[in-house]
Amino acid sequence: MKKGKKNTGQVDFVMFASILLLLAIGVVMVYSASSYISLYGKKDSMFYLKRQGAFAVLGIITMCIFMNYDYHKLKKYTTLLMIICIPLLFAVFAFEDVNGAQRWIRLGPASFQPSEIVKYVVVLYMAKSLDYKGEKVKSFLYGILPYLLVSGFYAGMILLEKNLSIASVIMIVTLIILFVAGGRAFHLFGIVTPSLFALGVLFIFSESYRRDRLLNFIDPWKDPAKNGYQLIQSLLALGSGKILGLGLGKSRQKAYYMPEPHNDFIFAIIGEELGLIGCLFIILLFLIFIWRGIRVASKTKDTYGTLLAIGITSVIAVQAIINIAVVTGSMPVTGVPLPFISYGGSSLVINMMAMGILLNISRQTESV
Repeated sequence: MKKGKKNTGQVDFVMFASILLLLAIGVVMVYSASSYISLYGKKDSMFYLKRQGAFAVLGIITMCIFMNYDYHKLKKYTTLLMIICIPLLFAVFAFEDVNGAQRWIRLGPASFQPSEIVKYVVVLYMAKSLDYKGEKVKSFLYGILPYLLVSGFYAGMILLEKNLSIASVIMIVTLIILFVAGGRAFHLFGIVTPSLFALGVLFIFSESYRRDRLLNFIDPWKDPAKNGYQLIQSLLALGSGKILGLGLGKSRQKAYYMPEPHNDFIFAIIGEELGLIGCLFIILLFLIFIWRGIRVASKTKDTYGTLLAIGITSVIAVQAIINIAVVTGSMPVTGVPLPFISYGGSSLVINMMAMGILLNISRQTESV
């Protein structure tokens, strides 16, 4: 178990720059992707830009606060946060569903998804607990199973909200943290992963809409007017953009062809307007972020910092991979937003808060 004296220095500038670049691109692309539906639906082409811009500023402020807050102090709030998350996850059922899913708590004009903060609270819990667990993590009964049960409990509650995507993110990140903490590969990839995969298949086929999504992913043109519609429009957008794109603001698919183009499928609009070059640039920024996140985790002076850095980096990485895979037709359609870029105020602020924690960890690493 790594232990060391705290030494506060400079933040990882490359990581800091990649985060701000992704955020800036996100605000611009939310405006570009939403301007048409915003003009005709809200009578203001800048409606979503104003909201996303305000949340971006709030997110930067939040990031700066946590960037200067010693991450070790989060340990004493972890249990309280875990407890608070439970009634929040139940509270969503008091509100009307949206397309059959109950994921949001609405407070006036604002809405909040408890699942967005739960995924980071699970990371905080695992980092804190595994820091004390030490070599016991090599035991399946005492080192692996307890974390699967805790993560599975929160993932199960999120699954009740009909949010399989975020539940999957939580379980994937759990496996990554356990592996980095020293869990045996056979336990994680020989027992747990096949079991979770089988469970996932069971959940997919237990709901008709999930089963339809899977079957339409294989051949979206089989039902082009309904279940395959969104993926087909995404592929049309990406194909239309070619190498250099049609130009910023010149997307055709955002004009009521693609449902809510500023949300989960915003990467398709980026591909249409900025082309393959724009898509590759976004992917490069995420790869740089992941590289710096792993680098920060490898240079921390304590196990808690290592696991916390890996967990936060993994949440962003897994979501980005899933979102891009969905938009490009590489996996079934699921509702995972693209971090920092997709429209969503509470999600953006929570992600930026997590970035502040990660940047604070970068300030307390071993000198190179």
